[in-house]
Amino acid sequence: MTLDKMRKKIDMLDCRVISLLNLRAEITKKIGKEKINTGKSIYSPEREMQVLRRVVCLNKGPLKKSALEAIYREIMSASLALERLLKIAYMGPQASFSNLAALKRFGSQMSFVACGSITEVFLEVERGAADYGVVPVENSIEGAVTHTLDMLADSDLKICSQVILNVSHNLLANCPKNKIRKIYSNPQVFGQCRIWLQKNLPNSELVDVSSTTRAAELAKKEKNSSAIASLLASKVYGLKVLASGIQDSLQNITRFLVVGKNVAARTGHDKTSLLFSIKDRVGALYEMLLPFRKYGVNLTKIESRPSKKKAWEYYFFVDISGHRDDYRVKKALSELERRCTYLKILGSYPVGE
Repeated sequence: MTLDKMRKKIDMLDCRVISLLNLRAEITKKIGKEKINTGKSIYSPEREMQVLRRVVCLNKGPLKKSALEAIYREIMSASLALERLLKIAYMGPQASFSNLAALKRFGSQMSFVACGSITEVFLEVERGAADYGVVPVENSIEGAVTHTLDMLADSDLKICSQVILNVSHNLLANCPKNKIRKIYSNPQVFGQCRIWLQKNLPNSELVDVSSTTRAAELAKKEKNSSAIASLLASKVYGLKVLASGIQDSLQNITRFLVVGKNVAARTGHDKTSLLFSIKDRVGALYEMLLPFRKYGVNLTKIESRPSKKKAWEYYFFVDISGHRDDYRVKKALSELERRCTYLKILGSYPVGE
């Protein structure tokens, strides 16, 4: 087959693809109206995960799984925008890793609101200025983001989804590396690049700022200054990439949570996050964990934080496998509630990645 004939075949296929996409969009609009009429949430993370899993299972190649997921992410984003244009708050400004996580989960067709802090993200959603918020909760190198844990303890918002983002840090500047006197970035990022910085720029001053994109803004303005930020930030703020992938571990992964006022339905591949407090006595924590063992519920994470109400009183943040509506999870949580002094279910949501 000649090149011209192959291109004509591509053109014919494109016509069919566009026609089918618009047919899909028309059905999506009807689904949106039905959701509004029945009082259901426009965004359904459980349905989103079902679609993506089905697409991956149907794929016979040569397109890669990641490529199809990216294509369908935008298809679903455009479809969701037809139902209702959602506002998504994230810790900004533009090109922050929270921004990248929000784009990965919701696609580019939503309306995004940059916030100055994790607290502001929660407040935007709580007062209805945004439909959902995206906040970091833990990093594979530096551990938990305690500010997010504290906000989850105090807020009535629910976790309805999660985003796993492979994080790559880059040294950005408009001066040569040997001229750099000051490096701006987020404290968590400095922790993730500690070895590289000690080896390559041991005499440069490290300056903490609220986000990696704020770092890029400052690096662009100040002479002999640099930033550690994303590749997207280099394009947005016009900085050169002096070194890429400078994080100390190649397995540098940050987990983000999507918070909102709605609860996600079960999918069969879910996770539940909760917090509880206990009386200060010997063996109390061990006793709290017994219901999970009794009902065969897998505990995937436990983290403690001061309650801030009484000295030496702590909350325990726990992630478990399963949805709060699963029989075994329900039984375990019921027994835990009888044993602890306080229990709060932060949300059940699709594992997704």
